[in-house]
Amino acid sequence: MPSTGDEAPDFTNKVANGDVEEFTLSEHTGDGPVVLAFFPGAFTPPCSNEMVALEEHLGDFEDAGASVYGVSADSPFSLNAFRDEHDLSFPLVSDMNRETIQDYGLEIDIADLGLYGVANRAVYVLDSEGTVTYEWVADSPENEPDYDELVDAVESA
Repeated sequence: MPSTGDEAPDFTNKVANGDVEEFTLSEHTGDGPVVLAFFPGAFTPPCSNEMVALEEHLGDFEDAGASVYGVSADSPFSLNAFRDEHDLSFPLVSDMNRETIQDYGLEIDIADLGLYGVANRAVYVLDSEGTVTYEWVADSPENEPDYDELVDAVESA
């Protein structure tokens, strides 16, 4: 699991941004801070709440020059439907093979929901060099980050 000061593991996955395209993290870090918001699964209430809250703070992130990306093990097609349902304007990265989730040390099972090998809820802020400047990992996947703290972290990146 990367910690503050570590270089974030690079990855290439499909991204749901209305279409389905390739996304490579290192191609986006040089543009300013990057927020990676890992979440267990689309269409679950806590994940919907978190993604909507990130959308509500998107102006703050953009004012700081940051890009926001949600990351989950869902397919890009379900992520596009999830984006549409919640009017999300930021891309969602599909990690169906779960390699990125494993590289970040976030793989969990939520057996009572039938979710196995999904991402624990976590947020990383990376600077323009790809170095982790902020990390938050949920004690329990239904917990959400402190969004004001996250905005402050992005502004400081």
